[in-house]
Amino acid sequence: MYIARLSGPNDGFIVKRMPESGHLHAPDCPSYEPPANLSGLGQVLGSAIVEDPATGQTTLKLDFPLTRRRGHSTQPPAGEENDSVKSDGTRLSLRGLLHYLWDQAELTRWHPGFAGRRSWSTVRRHLLLAADNKVTRGSPLRTRLYIPEAFSAEQREALNARRLAHWSRVLPRPGQPPQRLILIGEVKEIVPARFGHKAIVKHLPDQAFMLDEPLYRRLERRFEEELSLWGATDRLHMIAIATFVLSPTGIPTIDELSLMPVTPEWLAVQDAFDQQLTLRLTSEHRAFIKPLRYNLSSDRCLPAAVLLDTHDAPTALTIARTARPLENDASLQTHNESGDPSAWWWHATDEPMPSLPSPRKR
Repeated sequence: MYIARLSGPNDGFIVKRMPESGHLHAPDCPSYEPPANLSGLGQVLGSAIVEDPATGQTTLKLDFPLTRRRGHSTQPPAGEENDSVKSDGTRLSLRGLLHYLWDQAELTRWHPGFAGRRSWSTVRRHLLLAADNKVTRGSPLRTRLYIPEAFSAEQREALNARRLAHWSRVLPRPGQPPQRLILIGEVKEIVPARFGHKAIVKHLPDQAFMLDEPLYRRLERRFEEELSLWGATDRLHMIAIATFVLSPTGIPTIDELSLMPVTPEWLAVQDAFDQQLTLRLTSEHRAFIKPLRYNLSSDRCLPAAVLLDTHDAPTALTIARTARPLENDASLQTHNESGDPSAWWWHATDEPMPSLPSPRKR
């Protein structure tokens, strides 16, 4: 650990973990995190994410623009994965940025004592704290980040005033290219509008975000599985991260977005198998961390969770979503903390979920 001096709205001192040392901490230490190679963090740490222990500042290199260039589209061709999962790791994709902030906000970590304590206000506060002392393209990330406050009918006017004040910094100016803000919010619905489509974000009932028809069609194709999972149950939230610009009249239009389904505890899930495992872990009052993919493509096998409460060491829980692999299939080898490749596996397509490793006695 080290003491960093912070600058900005939360000026002061903070105790921080030394870069790339999370796996050296005890599993029950709040500063513990699994080795970087058990998540997508390993691909981007040190290249897209550069931490400076001397200042406590982290520089983020993004692979999406924060300025709209006329006639330029950042959306992928039809049939390809969104660029938020196609990056080569030297820069953070849009999804990679969401996963990084979710990690930094400790929203990937679960302990039974957290039950009932995570509201949207809590999620928002932790995300904003995670964005502190992060810079991109020479500017503080927080100046570009917009996360809606929890809505209150009594505070409607004050909430709208603060939102408009934050948005005013990117209103179009003559002779300058439009500037983008980054939205992180929970999607309520995406529905047809009089022209194109619109995304309704929870806690923001007075302002929809516009999507043009081509973007909406790409959204349906690229995120078909996530949208189907979200639509099949009321137990999931859908988190969106998006870049958007404002029209001269203040109407926000989304340029690019990525989606992430999360449980009622705000834990990210990939599909129905992942959701089933996560529900079992929370219902059995286990302590665990959910590794995230960042820029890694969906064909890379990663643990769905890492248990922190097992006897000797943290244990990786991995879901194999295809037929049972061959014993020598190196592409599906995942090691737990002790280096044992026989960590917990669930071959979800041909067997029921196995029993979970036993927790150590408290």
